[in-house]
Amino acid sequence: MNTRWKKRPALSTWGDFGPDDQLGRLNLLTAAKVLEGIAEVREGQTFCLSLPLDLPGGTAMNPRRPPPQLNSTRRGENANMTYPLSRDDARLSDVICDDSVTLALQYSTQWDSLAHMGQWFDVNDNGDAEMVFYNGYKAGVDIVGETDYRGGCGCDSGTHLGAKALGIENMAQHGIQGRAVMIDIKRHFGIRRFAFGYQHLMQIIEADNIDIRPGDLVCFRTGMDEAIIEMNGEPDMAYLNSHFAGLDGSDPALRQWVHDSGVVALLADNPAVEILPAKPLNNDFYPSHPLHDLCLFRLGVYLGELWLMSPLADWLALQQRTAFLLTAPPLRLPGAVGSPTTPVATV
Repeated sequence: MNTRWKKRPALSTWGDFGPDDQLGRLNLLTAAKVLEGIAEVREGQTFCLSLPLDLPGGTAMNPRRPPPQLNSTRRGENANMTYPLSRDDARLSDVICDDSVTLALQYSTQWDSLAHMGQWFDVNDNGDAEMVFYNGYKAGVDIVGETDYRGGCGCDSGTHLGAKALGIENMAQHGIQGRAVMIDIKRHFGIRRFAFGYQHLMQIIEADNIDIRPGDLVCFRTGMDEAIIEMNGEPDMAYLNSHFAGLDGSDPALRQWVHDSGVVALLADNPAVEILPAKPLNNDFYPSHPLHDLCLFRLGVYLGELWLMSPLADWLALQQRTAFLLTAPPLRLPGAVGSPTTPVATV
């Protein structure tokens, strides 16, 4: 029996995979789906789908996410980098290098976990909305940050415990490998900025004869990845914000398709998958990120952002192919709400 909610949101999978489910649609990424992905491998060629993790560069794209900072670990008062062990024992010939990183987990190529974004929702059907996440997991109880109140976790203000439920480690432990397909928006529509909706999706699916199946991972190439690489760590936000498509998270038909299709994840080479600012879903109280609302909060569909899609997309187009094996584990970091990833596509 579910004890966290009495009412679930529309277009959701809450409870479908069990009352305490923390995987969402990842439940559909089964051993059979891994075999489907392997069946798409013909050449044995691989593509790295990660940007260098120091891109886009600076904080212009997101002021809350600083670029990674590499430092050496310490050996007493000395930096443990190109450190000759002969300094400690003249008989030892080794030279040691050991480093650490301070990294915003969603700075560059990344996964969003289901704990990344929740909503105010009346889970108890009593007229009182609460801050909740997928499957009714609660803010201040299951996902705990430096809040300004004493939540159900019993911890004091200023305590950061992270995601006690829905954390990125659940993705990592399950494994992210399966059949993926490429939707090449740039090849069909160029790099103009527009809200990519259901009709655009159907146009590409028909033109490229794309077969999307339940349990698939769906990739979107807009061309923004190429622009970010060319900018070499100095992103021109005026240019990036005036070009490149994003999914229209407010399009009812597209939302219905994401629900009906059974896809596990939506992955893009832009910083949000969806276009922002988004068209409001209503005139009252609405999510700023409607696709995040649909995917992370309602369906348990994962989002991957700032992936390197273009080299793979161009190769697939030349081969008249759209499907491939995707392997994309996040870090197994308990409590984290997102993670860098270095995805590998095998064709």
